[in-house]
Amino acid sequence: MSLRTPSRPARGSTTSTRGRDRDRERTRRTVEDTAIASTVTTARTRIVGSRTGVGADAVVAAVRSARAVRAGVGGAVAAASSVITPLGWSLLALVPLLLLAGYAWGWSELVVLGISGCVLAAIALLFLLGRTPLAVELTPPAARVAVGDEAAASILVRNRRARRSFSAVLDVPVGDGLVPVALPGLAPGREAVLSIPVPTRRRGRLVIGPVNSVRADPVGLVRREITWTEPAEVIVHPRTIDIPSTSSGLVRDLEGQPTRQLTASDLAFHALREYAPGDDRRHIHWKSTAKTGTFMVRQYEETRRSHLVVALSIASIDFASDIEFELAVSVAGSLGARAIRDARDISVVVSAVTPEFAKRTVVALRPLPTRTPTALLDELALVEFGPSALGILDVARLSGDDARGISVAFLVVGSSVTPARLRSAAAAFPPAVEVVALQCDPDRIPGRRRLGALTVITIGSLADLRRAMRGAESW
Repeated sequence: MSLRTPSRPARGSTTSTRGRDRDRERTRRTVEDTAIASTVTTARTRIVGSRTGVGADAVVAAVRSARAVRAGVGGAVAAASSVITPLGWSLLALVPLLLLAGYAWGWSELVVLGISGCVLAAIALLFLLGRTPLAVELTPPAARVAVGDEAAASILVRNRRARRSFSAVLDVPVGDGLVPVALPGLAPGREAVLSIPVPTRRRGRLVIGPVNSVRADPVGLVRREITWTEPAEVIVHPRTIDIPSTSSGLVRDLEGQPTRQLTASDLAFHALREYAPGDDRRHIHWKSTAKTGTFMVRQYEETRRSHLVVALSIASIDFASDIEFELAVSVAGSLGARAIRDARDISVVVSAVTPEFAKRTVVALRPLPTRTPTALLDELALVEFGPSALGILDVARLSGDDARGISVAFLVVGSSVTPARLRSAAAAFPPAVEVVALQCDPDRIPGRRRLGALTVITIGSLADLRRAMRGAESW
């Protein structure tokens, strides 16, 4: 048997592979050059048609020059428009007219005015020369603060150059306003820390920054804005209060509440009944069966696990003032945050708002996130009331339609809701659901009263909510 020697690649195989790669690269470049030349030829054909020679080349050169000049002039106009104010444009248009009219008619007053305008324009240009040798850093306050808390942002300004910087004014947008901050002159390498108060009088989302500096002449002919930082966001939460656990006091349903609905398997025993086909044999009560001689099975009352619903009305018809609505938002936030910390099942809902030009009213609820207290308060910070939102009657009806598993419902409203409307709203829930109406009215004496099966608690401040959740007997 003969053995074959394994074949080896030829010595020139590597060289041939490299040669093929070079050929492919050369071919690719040739194709690209051909495509570019074809594009240039097509553009040239559009300009000069089938003509050739020096005249055609001159036409092409003129067109290219015109396009370059147009692009340069457009860029210069855009750059000038970004720094020249309307007053500056007016002066530029007026100075040539004054000079021409003055020299043509021999009016020295017009010539003096024209020369004065030229001097003002030259001085204004001096204010735009050079760069501002500063490094600016914006440090916002905490990302989330509560209404009424003190909050301030700080600006760190450092002079990076070897010469002294001039004093300037920094413009810092804070929410819907603009806060001017005076910056003193800084020696080389020195820095200054400037504080900006952040208004927290009302909940919402505030955007702080970006920090801008303005270089402008005293007359106001030119103005150049320089942006130093990125904007930062601060969320102002509604004011909340630490209330007692929802498992004690006014509501006691940690283990779940038995209802009138009967079931074959639960914790609350109800009675015994005769066996029926389909019953589970594991529920047969053998002692009673032995006494009666008939199969008897256990029957239970269905027990619902504690599930709280906080329904906040955002309809303007349910509140007499902004103060009442802000108190209602704080009440809903306090209840929701306490229940979340207690690891309770809770749903916080508000009505969906109908858009301005909608053809039909939006009849729906908007659930707010209840993963964490922070997530809930973030959404409550943006809630606003208005005439296009559903009233408490519709909110209660929609909540009652989805009342499976609900044990307690809190209806948070204002003083404009009458007792009759409160009873109608409570009637939208099944009888097994305990309904508590929290009526926010700072002008009334706080207290608690019963309207049939409905409990109505009048709250004038957050401290009254704490007393109510304790179930104080003085109420």
